[in-house]
Amino acid sequence: MDTHNTSIRSHITRRTLLGMGAATAVLVSAGSAFTQQPAPTQQAPRVKGPRVWLDMDQAELDAAYDQSVYAPNLQQIVRRYATNSEGVRARLGAPRRYVYGPTPIEGLDVYLTKRANAPINIFIHGGAWRAGLAKDNAFPAELFVHAGAHYVVPDFAWVQDVGGSLMPMAEQVRRAVAWVHRNAHTFGGNPSRLYVSGFSSGGHLAGVILTTDWVKDFNLPADTVKGGLCCSGMFDLKPVRLSARSRYVKFTDEMEQALSPQRHLDKLNTPVIIAYGTFETPEFQRQSRDFAAAVKAAGKPVQLLLGDGYNHFEMYETLASPYGLLGRAVLEQMNLPQG
Repeated sequence: MDTHNTSIRSHITRRTLLGMGAATAVLVSAGSAFTQQPAPTQQAPRVKGPRVWLDMDQAELDAAYDQSVYAPNLQQIVRRYATNSEGVRARLGAPRRYVYGPTPIEGLDVYLTKRANAPINIFIHGGAWRAGLAKDNAFPAELFVHAGAHYVVPDFAWVQDVGGSLMPMAEQVRRAVAWVHRNAHTFGGNPSRLYVSGFSSGGHLAGVILTTDWVKDFNLPADTVKGGLCCSGMFDLKPVRLSARSRYVKFTDEMEQALSPQRHLDKLNTPVIIAYGTFETPEFQRQSRDFAAAVKAAGKPVQLLLGDGYNHFEMYETLASPYGLLGRAVLEQMNLPQG
């Protein structure tokens, strides 16, 4: 037995040494070949073009409105929105689906709480105005439902399906809010405790909702919306119009003026929370800071939240937890129990 083991060990030792010798030869050969290669040429620095907006040239401005440049995990997180939304439906059950307008896309999902005459949060999803569905934005529903509020997510048109204009989707989300206010009693909601939240391009549309003249345009109370959360949105469309987004949005002077919430703060009649992450694009950060400063200068109640270490898409996920930055803030805004 000992002789056999000694033989095996001797065989392994010889084999190992031979292998090491071969590997050393390969490394030496590769090292020799490597030293013979010419040194890589240093890439010339990019030449900055003419300024288009603030201190940015066209390439920099385009990147500042392109989340993929600053959030390399974009696709991973967006897929997580969808799978986590499926999980929420498995636990809460399917939402009630209501029609709020005449076109096929104009429907909304309502995730119901068991509380009677409950407050309502209407969430406006993002997607650069050209993507996104209500069903994939259900994952924050548990936060609201377990805290005693209904969670409503409307579908609305994508900009490429309505001739490149943002006006139809703005009107759709406004009509969705009006429908919920007028029909809240049909699902046990309290129309006098209606709140709106939005993320990204949905943060922009939430800003549009918050600066709507509800009396003039819908014959509803001026304070139809009791509070708002705008996460990582855009609030003045001038620089957006100058960016690459103008390739799929057909901006006009009328659209820029009408749908820039920062220019209509006289119509803001409710407290607003504005939030952004430190790993967002520079323009999305500036847009939120400037909007918060403008609201404050107008003498309106505003809270600015900074998500330290969060990129654009990670910020939204904090809405799903009562201990997350957005979840905690919105529960406090709605006077709902936390945790």
